[in-house]
Amino acid sequence: MKQFAVIGLGTFGCQVCRTLMEKGAEVIAIDADPKRVEAMKDEVTQTLCLDATDEEALAHSGVLDVDAVVVAMGERMEAAIVATSILKRLGAGQIIARAASSLYARILADVGADRTILIEEQMAAQVAQSLITPNVLEQMTLASGHSLVEMRPPRSMVGRRLGDLDIRRKYRVNIIAVKRRIPIISEEGESGFHEQVNDLPGPDDVLTQDDILVAVGQDEDIERLSAGK
Repeated sequence: MKQFAVIGLGTFGCQVCRTLMEKGAEVIAIDADPKRVEAMKDEVTQTLCLDATDEEALAHSGVLDVDAVVVAMGERMEAAIVATSILKRLGAGQIIARAASSLYARILADVGADRTILIEEQMAAQVAQSLITPNVLEQMTLASGHSLVEMRPPRSMVGRRLGDLDIRRKYRVNIIAVKRRIPIISEEGESGFHEQVNDLPGPDDVLTQDDILVAVGQDEDIERLSAGK
């Protein structure tokens, strides 16, 4: 089982903790604020109330034994820099640090962060992208100018066969899977949905308005596909 430590229990840090726990990992949640620590005690494996800029306290916290440490102290960048430097000096595993700006990201990398996360810049880019391609629900950059996306089919494609749409030739985008929500009734009689994934979509598959297409291609081609042009 993978083990992680999260230092800083603001909104970002708490969500990282919850997601890691949902994925079956063990999580040590750390903050200097007793109220934040108390609020997370029932949601993680272990909580610790300590100052992450205290080298001795950090050395005895157990963070040196985990697979990765997330420094999520975005609102206290000076403390985040000190904590990252201490973690590196103590020999911690992978160090992932949240940065408030590009400048802080460079400083965090210089003092030992293996990876930095610029939440505000990334969210701003996602918001802008969602305005350009409103049908795109999720987007992951694979390389410069290329992405893997989850998107709803344009209205003009609903009710049509994939073979007739000829998406690969017209848009130079590959549809690698189609997700579909199937209505179900539980044993208790409650209605719900089951997500069915067709990872080998064929030419005879007909798209519905609730389908989610998993597609890969160049960003400009994905934009054209999203617009149905």
